[in-house]
Amino acid sequence: MIIADYHCHCYFSSDSDSKPEDMVKMAISRGLTKLCFTDHLDYLYPSEIENDFIFNPKERQLELLRIKEMFKNEIEILIGVELGLRNEPDIKSAVKAYYENIIHEFSYDFIIGSTHVLEKKDPYYKEYWEGKSIKDGITDYFQSIIDNSSYYSMYQVYGHLDYIIRYLPVEEKNYQYSDYADLIDVALKSLINQGKGIECNSAGLKYQLGFAHPKVEILKRYKELGGEILTIGSDAHKPEHLAYDFPMVKDMLKDIGYRYYTIFKDQKPEFIKL
Repeated sequence: MIIADYHCHCYFSSDSDSKPEDMVKMAISRGLTKLCFTDHLDYLYPSEIENDFIFNPKERQLELLRIKEMFKNEIEILIGVELGLRNEPDIKSAVKAYYENIIHEFSYDFIIGSTHVLEKKDPYYKEYWEGKSIKDGITDYFQSIIDNSSYYSMYQVYGHLDYIIRYLPVEEKNYQYSDYADLIDVALKSLINQGKGIECNSAGLKYQLGFAHPKVEILKRYKELGGEILTIGSDAHKPEHLAYDFPMVKDMLKDIGYRYYTIFKDQKPEFIKL
């Protein structure tokens, strides 16, 4: 059994209205012994909504410490964060400095680096895809991971490596790994060389993609290249999505040769047998 969910969101994320207590109660009911909150911090997110995907770090820290104490005899609560990494030349230095200041001021058990935005557009919105083929859109996304993986150093794991597939502007949300294998290899080698990991994010199953993020071929290739750090997260924004399809994820990972997954505390890894 997978006993730790290392990617979830509560009302400190702009796209969730879930109370942290409700997330924790659900985690306990599903047999988890560890839950890591990784709310979104996407500095300079391209939105007309003021402070979108930004939370007050001090307020959040105090609230999650309260929740941690409240449930200390039932489950271990970890305080993490999901940073939106950016590769646009005119803003990336400001984004990096902002995150470094936050990480220096507050203690986090675990940090996910993710690409949610590139070219100052979120692929969730149709504007990203205007005048762009699907192949070019996906290529640019993987290139952003290559750029970000080496420019930023404050994260432990790169999140949902093929997140963009959720938002393809076609009915069938899928892609051929072979079309991007060279780019993906560069990204994976960059992460491995810097001691960074990836995650197996079960939200792809929730979105009915037929695969977790990333695809099985990427998980296999990461292992072939010598990658060892693999966290597991549901990317839940609601209590009912916590630990989503974790039994299926466990079987899939074991089938492709994984024997351990990774958890973090104080940003230090520990390997847990699947």
